[in-house]
Amino acid sequence: MVMVSSKTKDQLKNLSELLQGDLDFHQMQSSYASHNFHSFPAKFPPQLPQLFIQNLTDVGDIVLDPMNGSGTTILEAQLAKRIGIGLDIDPLALKISQVKTCSLKPLAVYELGLRLLKSARMMLDSSPEVIEKYLQTRWDEETRRFIDYWFLEPVQKELASLRIQIEKIEDIPLRRFFDVVFSGIIITKSGGVSLALDLAHTRPHRVKIVSDKSNNILYSEIEENQEIRSHWVKKYRSPFEEFEKKLKTNIKGLQEIISLPVNHLLSDAQKIPFRDNSIDLIVTSPPYASNAIDYMRAHKFSLVWLGYSISSLSRKRSEYIGADSQSKTDSEMLPVFTRAIVEEISALDKRKGIVLERYYSEMKRVLMEIYRVLKPGKCAIVVVATSILRGKNTQTHLCLADIGKQAGFIVPEIGVRNLDRDKRMMPATLQNNSESQIQQRMHEEYVIGFYKPA
Repeated sequence: MVMVSSKTKDQLKNLSELLQGDLDFHQMQSSYASHNFHSFPAKFPPQLPQLFIQNLTDVGDIVLDPMNGSGTTILEAQLAKRIGIGLDIDPLALKISQVKTCSLKPLAVYELGLRLLKSARMMLDSSPEVIEKYLQTRWDEETRRFIDYWFLEPVQKELASLRIQIEKIEDIPLRRFFDVVFSGIIITKSGGVSLALDLAHTRPHRVKIVSDKSNNILYSEIEENQEIRSHWVKKYRSPFEEFEKKLKTNIKGLQEIISLPVNHLLSDAQKIPFRDNSIDLIVTSPPYASNAIDYMRAHKFSLVWLGYSISSLSRKRSEYIGADSQSKTDSEMLPVFTRAIVEEISALDKRKGIVLERYYSEMKRVLMEIYRVLKPGKCAIVVVATSILRGKNTQTHLCLADIGKQAGFIVPEIGVRNLDRDKRMMPATLQNNSESQIQQRMHEEYVIGFYKPA
């Protein structure tokens, strides 16, 4: 039985009051600093980690996000003069986070970007054979087929000329910055230079190209079940033009970056590489169960241009927490309530039950690691949403709270956030469907407060 001291009661009261407050932040501006450098699905508003950082830590404290995503938490830690640490196994997420928290000189970066763009345009005009060789030797056969399916030939040539120039940059932080600008013209909330629609929602649909003969501009209409939906229209976009626009947007964010210690590690949250009792606050949001938001499905569109093969990215995807792979993983002893949820799903669909058991086993290991590295008397905030599997609610928030208590945490409160789906860039469907798992489960999420007793 956990003994609760008077000091603990004060901390618990503070945490509980924060979780009972307004956590929606619908009227708040979220595009300040570098938060809008790159589209990223289901990221929480910066005001959410900001709230807990400001109220639960002091200047100079260490703030960790072990499932870092695009780096919202650690950027807020940096802006609040805390030391931010972000872990993730997604290579694009890590790169975005690194760039968002890096201190660069805006004018010098902008001038370099314009020179880079000018060189890319010149290469396309004067050295087409160099670009063609790059395109023919860059990828294996499987990755090449992916490129040809999703990118028009003129788009490929402009992207290749940009990549050739970016890869000449020797300064690693600068190259990362331009990698993110480059990726940001492919993975966008709307538009983008590929033949995919809804990449930022991780539900890409391929489009069919048709010509508007009146002005020779290419347009596209979505292909679905071999039918053309003419109301889905996407204008052809030049990578050169989109790169210049994205460069200007991201340069504005650089002006607000503060140079403070930030660490980024390509690391699994199930094995946090820090010593016991060393972290002052953890704010994180784990993936959804059963790949409800399939990050790699979208991220591979730019990662293949950054040197990754389709096969290597498929292997990486299977390692993600919440993956729908049924590959053998170590199962953990789950609490009674959580075990009952898994068994209920398993009775309806054995495969879904296996996937859910894997998810809760992985999250148990994550929460045990969070407990280990967190200082006594400190808090962890975990933002989650439930899923509907075979018509049954996975009760993710209650299960993770249950697992956290098993690990030794006190859980004083579970806050509720009503989602602004458009701003969160949740997966979208082409029509309203009350049976859709996506639409059923993503209207609210839960903010679980964990306290490690002193």
